[in-house]
Amino acid sequence: MPTRIGLFFIFAICLANTLPAQQSATYKSELALLHQAKELYDNGQYEAARQQFNDLNQVQTSSATKETVAYYLASIAIRQNQPSAEKQMQAFIEAYPAGVYKNEAINSTANYYFTYGKYPQAGRWYERVDVNSLDKTKRAEYNFNNGYIAYRSNDNESAEEFFNKVPQNSPKYDQTNYYKGYIAYENKDYDKANRIFEQVKQAPTQTDSNVAYAQSDMNFKQGNFEEAIRLGKQQLATANPKEASQLNKIIGESYFNLGQYEEAIPYLSAYKGYRGKWTNTDYYLLGYAYYKGGELSSAISEFNKIVGGEDEVAQNAYYHLAEAYLQDNKKKEALNAFKNASEMDFSAQIKEDAFYNYAKLSYEIGNSYTSPPQVISAFLSTYPNHPKTEELKALLIDSYITSKNYEAALDLLAQSTAQEDKKIYQEVAFLQGLEEYTNENYADAIISFDKAIAQPVDKVIRLRSLYWKGQSEYELQRYQDALLTLKELDEDSDAPKISEYDLIKYDLGYTYFNLKQYAQSAPYFKAFAENDPQNTKKADALTRLGDAYFVTSSYWPAIEAYNQAVNARGPERDYAAFQKALSYGFINRASSKIDELNAFLSGYPSSPYQDEALYELGNTYVAQNNNAKALLSYDQLISDYPRSEYKAKALLKQGLIYYNTDQSNEALQKFKRVAADFPSTSEASQAVQTARLIYIDLGKTDQYARWVKTLDYVDAKDADIENTVYASAEKKYQENNTNEAVRGFDNYLKQFPNGIYALKSHFYLGQVLVRDGNDARAIPHFTYVLSKEQNEFTEPALAILSEVYLEQKKYAEAIPLLKRLETEASNAANTEFAVTNLMKAYLETGAIDQASSYAKNVVKNNPTTRVKQDAQVILARSAMQQGDLNMAQQYYAEVATFAKGRLAAEALYYKAYFQYKEGKFKASNTTAQQLAADYSSYKEFAAKGLVVMAKNYDALGDAFQATYILESVIKNFSTFPDIVQNAWQELNRIKAKEAKTNASIKE
Repeated sequence: MPTRIGLFFIFAICLANTLPAQQSATYKSELALLHQAKELYDNGQYEAARQQFNDLNQVQTSSATKETVAYYLASIAIRQNQPSAEKQMQAFIEAYPAGVYKNEAINSTANYYFTYGKYPQAGRWYERVDVNSLDKTKRAEYNFNNGYIAYRSNDNESAEEFFNKVPQNSPKYDQTNYYKGYIAYENKDYDKANRIFEQVKQAPTQTDSNVAYAQSDMNFKQGNFEEAIRLGKQQLATANPKEASQLNKIIGESYFNLGQYEEAIPYLSAYKGYRGKWTNTDYYLLGYAYYKGGELSSAISEFNKIVGGEDEVAQNAYYHLAEAYLQDNKKKEALNAFKNASEMDFSAQIKEDAFYNYAKLSYEIGNSYTSPPQVISAFLSTYPNHPKTEELKALLIDSYITSKNYEAALDLLAQSTAQEDKKIYQEVAFLQGLEEYTNENYADAIISFDKAIAQPVDKVIRLRSLYWKGQSEYELQRYQDALLTLKELDEDSDAPKISEYDLIKYDLGYTYFNLKQYAQSAPYFKAFAENDPQNTKKADALTRLGDAYFVTSSYWPAIEAYNQAVNARGPERDYAAFQKALSYGFINRASSKIDELNAFLSGYPSSPYQDEALYELGNTYVAQNNNAKALLSYDQLISDYPRSEYKAKALLKQGLIYYNTDQSNEALQKFKRVAADFPSTSEASQAVQTARLIYIDLGKTDQYARWVKTLDYVDAKDADIENTVYASAEKKYQENNTNEAVRGFDNYLKQFPNGIYALKSHFYLGQVLVRDGNDARAIPHFTYVLSKEQNEFTEPALAILSEVYLEQKKYAEAIPLLKRLETEASNAANTEFAVTNLMKAYLETGAIDQASSYAKNVVKNNPTTRVKQDAQVILARSAMQQGDLNMAQQYYAEVATFAKGRLAAEALYYKAYFQYKEGKFKASNTTAQQLAADYSSYKEFAAKGLVVMAKNYDALGDAFQATYILESVIKNFSTFPDIVQNAWQELNRIKAKEAKTNASIKE
């Protein structure tokens, strides 16, 4: 049958026979032009064809030619991708709705878009095609193209319908089968897919390598691993990079499932990932293959890239990662991995075994997240019938001891009747007592030591418990109890077996000394000084020996003891030298006393006893009737030490010298100065009384009366009443009757606010109130004492009030008092207290420069060991806050040599921190692990140490450890928000980095 175009040309020829010759010639020319234009179009010369068709449009042509020209121009616009092409074609169809080119125009437009991969446009045009008007060849093409468009749109059902309409004799048939095979493959109908693919592979025109990949993948998914390997290897050499990556994955996982791990490794390693990223499962497969092959380092390297896994694969991976770490002797890393696996519920067996290993490792190396006893207790509670229950119970007791949770250990041990457990009970009670003693909980310490004493399994522990019980009683000022305890120990023939034996006589000496039984204390101090093997407390013992002799008026032995103390060069050698000088005075060796005092004044210019020495020198000169030198000594004291408590006494002594030498005016001048500058003191009272005698002698009692009226603390009429009221309050104070003493002093101050005992009453009242825990009420009384001129209560008032403010963290109020105490204290312990707390207060108030400068000066002045250590701590912290990491590192290294408890945890943390900053990541982890093992109870530094550890692992390429540790910090240390915030920042940074290569990570 002729085509519609053929009919058109037959009709045109017939018509031409009837036209005039001129018209015939024109038509022939038109046909020639049309023919030329079509040839150009068919040859793909669209621009030349477009110009030819446009030329035809300019001449008068038949309607048939016009339709033809319009069709071709629209078709050329499509092929030239002109912006208005689709509109032009639509205009053609609307202009010729019944034209012979309509269906051809729609179909060819659709085919064109399809050819150039513009599938959405092609699909819209195919929908308008009259399929029944197409011939078989074009209909087959139509069905294939529509099937392909549907397949690309993931509409496999529609795609298969179209593909099924492509006949077997079509050139597209083999290609259709290819896609039908893939549809079956994607629908997991592997048998059907395999049959189709086998047909495709037989077709001479089909060479797509995806068929081999799909068949290999299907065999893998069906468990036909050997066949998957065969097909995969067959295709691998000729596959493109993307296909090769997927084939390597299939081959590697097939070997893995066959248990042929060594063969799997090269293929699993060659996999490039999906879009360049692996998943947690990919890392697990390769890691496990290495693990089974004994390549632990490689296994760990792959396992530890698994981040954030929350499925059965992750639980398996973390468990085997832990096993690999354990075999590689990396216990800290293994602990984290076991912990993670134990917290997942996908495999009950893995969960239990991981939990057991986690508990055991917690005991062995410590645990920064949860205390080892808690971990072990939780395991025993969860798995009470576990075969290792008894072993873990023993570890639990030991972990309680290690973590210093002695009470829980004692509770467990008390339930046992085994002799060995009784011995452990005694040891734990003793350790608990030492811990309480160290924390200054002396009453609790005694209770623990009594438990150890009552369980006399180990005699050495019993004797050591006696010693430390005596120390605790001593610290509580229960000296009589301490004496009985220490005497019992001293009289035991086994006492030399204990490490504290050498100190027993020293402590007995002090106990007798504090009981004011000085004669009894002397033999013990002497015995200790003669036998002190380490010579650490010898100078102190000699000094106290001198004091014991001095108080009992044994001055020659006192002089000898003091002299030995000076030669021993202990911290109190200035005190010993001063006491030695005083001793000469009591044996009527005034000249020797004067020589010793002058030697003291020149030999110890910085001693806090300088003012007292000048006062004693003046007194000695008075006794020698050398008033001139006495006055000079007193003058030096008054001018050099204007805030000395001896100033009032020196002025009074000068007044008395003038009074006794009939220099009344000079005497009155001194007495009036004392009365004015030191009101309400005993010196002022004596000055007023002596001045009264002078006025009487001078017959100027009216002047005396006028003068006394200016002194609001003197009332001659009420003197007896005042003395009586004060004496009553003081008696209650001396009897330690707190409530009555408070009432008595309050009563006195109400009646005599400016009385001669006002100063004493304010001090004693403040002291009693502080002792009773009523600091707020005590503060005004100490403030009153400190508002007066230097007196005997100034130093203790400064010490007590500054301590009150320090406890309240009122550093602004404490600092001025501490500064005064530092310069005015005559007691070495008070000076140390002032110096130590000044450094701390400056640091606490942010005065870093002052804290640092102050601490440096303290170290230069060669203080006692304790003060020097405090200074080094301040220097370390100051340097850290100032950002001077080099100095901070040096200072913390010094701190680490003596630090204990929380301070030791701080020093260890900074050691780990500085090692991290230096790039010593493994060494830093070792230090952080020590911090976790030994000081996990100090949570702040434990948390900080974990963050540093996470940074180390990140730097070492261990993403699992890094992220897991940080997640644990976030979960377990919410009480430290700054540390948790830092952990979040690090976690997000690491996850963002790892997400670039791991598709399983959710940022």
